Amino acid sequence: MKSMLVILAAAFTLSAQAQREASVRIYPEQGKQVIDKNIYGQFAEHLGSCIYGGLWVGPESDIPNVQGYRTDVLEALKKLQVPVLRWPGGCFADEYHWMDGIGPKENRPRMVNNNWGGTVEDNSFGTHEFLNLCELIGCEPYVSLNVGSGTVEEMAKWVEYMTAEDGPMAKLRQENGREKPWKVKYIGVGNESWGCGGSMRPEYYADLYRRYATYCRNYNGNQLFKVASGASDYDYNWTKTLMQQVGNRMHGLSLHYYTVLGWDGSKGSATDFTDEDYYWALGKCLEIEPVMRKHIQIMDEYDPKKQIALLVDEWGTWWDEEPGTIQGHLYQQNTLRDAFVAALTLNVFHKYTDRVRMTNIAQIANVLQAMVLTDGDKMLLTPTYHVFEMYKVHQNATYLPLDVICDKMEVRDNREIPMLSVSASRDEAGKIHISLANVDLKQSETVCIDVSNLRLKTINGRILTAPEIQSHNTFEHPDVVKPIPFDDFQLKEGKLQVRMPAKSIIVLEINAQ
Repeated sequence: MKSMLVILAAAFTLSAQAQREASVRIYPEQGKQVIDKNIYGQFAEHLGSCIYGGLWVGPESDIPNVQGYRTDVLEALKKLQVPVLRWPGGCFADEYHWMDGIGPKENRPRMVNNNWGGTVEDNSFGTHEFLNLCELIGCEPYVSLNVGSGTVEEMAKWVEYMTAEDGPMAKLRQENGREKPWKVKYIGVGNESWGCGGSMRPEYYADLYRRYATYCRNYNGNQLFKVASGASDYDYNWTKTLMQQVGNRMHGLSLHYYTVLGWDGSKGSATDFTDEDYYWALGKCLEIEPVMRKHIQIMDEYDPKKQIALLVDEWGTWWDEEPGTIQGHLYQQNTLRDAFVAALTLNVFHKYTDRVRMTNIAQIANVLQAMVLTDGDKMLLTPTYHVFEMYKVHQNATYLPLDVICDKMEVRDNREIPMLSVSASRDEAGKIHISLANVDLKQSETVCIDVSNLRLKTINGRILTAPEIQSHNTFEHPDVVKPIPFDDFQLKEGKLQVRMPAKSIIVLEINAQ
């Protein structure tokens, strides 16, 4: 079998590395829970160039487009198989008044985006543009409604406008060019109501949720899935209060968790960081698991049948803005480090599919941990995009429990990082996919996967790695970090031995009888 290390050496030189070994045992017979495809959800906010320039250029643009949507981005998102897209915010949602974004473009009022850089928002991208985009890429819309500065009447009319077949709002929609209602399942009743969404106490928000959600009606068979604005990372009291005072009036409860170096001003450069910064970031990233577990424990106390979903509808890395970019637009580069944060976080989400039914990485284009970056008519795919594309095989597949024995590293703040992260699933066709991430910057890893309980037919693999952990794609060099075929594995005595280079992410596809 041709060694993948030879292929990798053509791209960059691997130094002599000490070999480390790890073992994995998968239990296919124990697989019961399905990994909801919505765990691979995306998020698009009116922030910087996420919408304007990232997704939307308008039909008059010289940039190739389909009905105003960038052709290159559309194709990239279709390949990603985006299951659900959250919009219009974020903090923007609670200052957004939906009627400003309907009707003829020339009649739509302009506003100042006070949350993000004080730039002018011309409302040329509104309800029709968003929901039509979701239809084009084949994903579910998730609409965040305005509680912070909006009224109950405004919210109720928006739901009617989007989903009713008849009535005054349906007539207005028809006058604006859309005859049939859209299918809109997911709605967020406010966003970050503890902060930019109104600086509320949980008791106050719980009462507001009960009131606002009452008037979000189901029209013509469209069943709304109502999501309450949940906690920021460690605020367990917020979750407890909502479970006590809202309970089954909500279908889902959100949670926001970002991987940041700190809130003391500088969050650190996206591309200029030390090995210590890298390992610390992975420790912070993995801390999402005990945080989720504590929120889930609270939810289990009040909802033992797990009828209320937990939605991590904002997550990802948050670094300093790129030098020379507009302050408040949150444009950051995306390195192999970001790819590892994505891979490790997704591997964690897979384990909690009985409660975690949607997550939305922030954000889809040009903002924070983006899938794509654009500049005029140019577009590139980020390392994080490639992880999502490689991992899409887990969508709606059955999660397979497993055991991992590997070395660990202790980093500052008493965090411990396993050197190997693994997840596995079986799809509807019976194929088993195993995602592995060797986070070590120096040492390769021989991973022995016990497959003695499987009759293997074929194995294929792909690998994502790069010369440096700071490696990233640029418009001049867009393919520095991208997946390539991988076959440095062999079957020996019922074990699949996989030789993983340092700082590599691999997805294996196993066809078994």
